Amino acid sequence: MEILHVSAECYPVAKAGGLGDVVGALPKYQHQLGHIAKVVMPMYKTKFLYENEFDIAHKGSFGMGPYWFNYTIIKERTNKLGFDLYLVDINGLLDREAVYGYYDDAERFTAFQIAVVDWVSKWNHKPDVVHVHDHHTGLIPFMMQYCYAYQHLAAIPTVLTIHNAQYQGWMGWDKAIYLPEWNSWEWGKLDWNKNINPLASAVKCATKVTTVSQSYLEEMRSNANGLENLFEYEKGKCTGILNGIDDAVWNPAADSYIDNNFSVENVAEGKLASKQILCEQFSLDIEKPLFIFIGRLVHEKAADLLPQAIYDAVYHLQGTMNFLILGSGDAIVEQELENMKTPLAGYYNSKIGYNEKLSHQMYAGADFLLMPSRVEPCGLNQMYAMRYGTIPIVRNTGGLRDTVIDYGEPGGYGIVFNDATVWDITYSIHRALELYKKTKRLHKIRTTIMKIDNSWQKSAESYINLYSSLL
Repeated sequence: MEILHVSAECYPVAKAGGLGDVVGALPKYQHQLGHIAKVVMPMYKTKFLYENEFDIAHKGSFGMGPYWFNYTIIKERTNKLGFDLYLVDINGLLDREAVYGYYDDAERFTAFQIAVVDWVSKWNHKPDVVHVHDHHTGLIPFMMQYCYAYQHLAAIPTVLTIHNAQYQGWMGWDKAIYLPEWNSWEWGKLDWNKNINPLASAVKCATKVTTVSQSYLEEMRSNANGLENLFEYEKGKCTGILNGIDDAVWNPAADSYIDNNFSVENVAEGKLASKQILCEQFSLDIEKPLFIFIGRLVHEKAADLLPQAIYDAVYHLQGTMNFLILGSGDAIVEQELENMKTPLAGYYNSKIGYNEKLSHQMYAGADFLLMPSRVEPCGLNQMYAMRYGTIPIVRNTGGLRDTVIDYGEPGGYGIVFNDATVWDITYSIHRALELYKKTKRLHKIRTTIMKIDNSWQKSAESYINLYSSLL
């Protein structure tokens, strides 16, 4: 079977969040199952681009409203990632350093999608499945069916995976001229609430829709940033497939990002050595339990609650813990976290930005991971943390509900709370401190979570079974 994944991100080429991790791992595991998995994504100006060699696979051009673009498809030469990687180069539009955040993102990703469909339309054969990821690729199923130049692709099954329904790629109807000539009778396939909504369009037009956990699929019918009725209406074509993690990348015994590799057999010594490095680097106390947060500092992650929760925990629990934050996002939250360094010196520190090496070091050296998310479609951080023996403290939502069981329950191994509030976070920190004192139980939980199989193998097989049902 030949699967073409279309995505805005793919680790290690370019990554802004969990989407990049998923698209960097799922095709590799599908390839290992004996299938041909390919990824096509925009060509950004990244370190990966300049450190690897590429061949030109195709050149083409297309019109987009008043604009005319030439594009080039380049292919990574050595199959370095374990699958075929293709990048779309559109000079002046896609070749930028960041993935998102530009004033013309609507134009950038629309052009990217047109180039992909135009390229596929020129293939001598056709892929068995086109698998699109999130709103940045959401117009592709529509174009394959209703744009006149590409309707010969309409028989190819399409699968949409929703990694986060909060972001939908809204565009005004004035930008409908960007799309290649299309059947105007089908305008309703693009529309949602009087705007072009690429995510809604993909839900309507894709053959199948998946979300990255079963619980998130259920939650979207009541909390999907305005698309709740659509998910209720289309529930028959939707299924939840839990993400996995790449256990070759996230492996404390072989992780090149950490200085002290360890396994289940020496987890206590290994984590202590990693913790010492962190505490020396960030002026924290190695004798105290270390709580970390890694991720985007945005509302859906409940990052706005962290400053007050940390203050309350330090003062009401007599400073018996340390905190370390790594992330970026909302400028106000970033500033609040930075301003806490002086008054909470010795108890707290932060690093604003994205740092892959430091994130691995933090998973390895921390005792507890905070994930108080308001919305968490799947969540990968809790799985990464468990792989390194770091106990997750999570809100009972989405994929967190599907992957973490409270240690107070039979067979439990994490700390779970119900509401995204400062009180629930600080109370959970208190529970973690009590657990930390019980050294034998703490060690047992650490060794238990390190053995949990959250690898991509099972998830990759589930996607292959889904594709097979469409052929």
